[in-house]
Amino acid sequence: MPTTGRFAPSPSGPLHFGSLVAALASYCQARAQRGRWLLRIEDVDTPRVVSGADQQILRDLEAFGFTWDGPVLYQSDQFEQYRCYLEKLFERGACYACECSRRILREQGARSGPLGQIYPGNCRRKNLPPAGHSIRLNTATANTVGFVDQVYGAFELNLPESVGDFVLRRADDIFAYHLAVVVDDELQGINEVVRGADLLENTCLHIFLQQKLGFSSPRYMHIPLVNNAQGVKLSKQTGANPIDHRQASRQLVAALRHLGQSPAAELQHESPERVLGWAINHWDSVSIPALQAASAETFGG
Repeated sequence: MPTTGRFAPSPSGPLHFGSLVAALASYCQARAQRGRWLLRIEDVDTPRVVSGADQQILRDLEAFGFTWDGPVLYQSDQFEQYRCYLEKLFERGACYACECSRRILREQGARSGPLGQIYPGNCRRKNLPPAGHSIRLNTATANTVGFVDQVYGAFELNLPESVGDFVLRRADDIFAYHLAVVVDDELQGINEVVRGADLLENTCLHIFLQQKLGFSSPRYMHIPLVNNAQGVKLSKQTGANPIDHRQASRQLVAALRHLGQSPAAELQHESPERVLGWAINHWDSVSIPALQAASAETFGG
């Protein structure tokens, strides 16, 4: 089956160097296999959307030489699909309504895990109405969920002990990232997901949800994060600078080096399209380092 990959930025601000690394890795992995590369705007969390950020993301990707297949998918156009699959989970008794807030759980002494508070299942048998409450997936029968990552190797997580029942729809009726991304990947035919290593644990949640919905699981490749000078993940929240069109080729070359590739220094003086062409023809996913120190030049402060 031909590879179908994707890049799925959130429009909460402009792309930064860490975003560029993720876009480049997913692009090269798909194109090197002569596969399709789709673009998805993950605007499911509507309060965090910055007006005009989606169009800026599209302009940035075009300026850096990226081309994508088919129309851009917006999660905000998919809400009816998410609602449909959530209803299917309810029909199967796989999820339930919950009235517990983070504050309540904190006051009850809820333990913390790799993804935050571990939900102990307080509302599993309360039969609360869905309206006005969050919706959680029951993980009581999940046990340990694992997969083999193409960079990090075997990875597993005991969901009941490390995460608990996780949210699929918030009490304010906003669908959670976990439900949206799993449904989108299935409906778009994504069979290989390339994204940052900070989502390794989330992948175990997604695989369990895929199983509950009867979906197939894509192959996964997680890439090393880009850190700032303080050793913190480069992100919009940590004040990362937007990528600069005037330095497109230079930043692409730096991103390739972060991913363990070996472009010649002279390549940074070529057009972005030439850099991407070289990257696809010489792409070696085996060289991606599982452990990567902060880049000496992150272009992100």
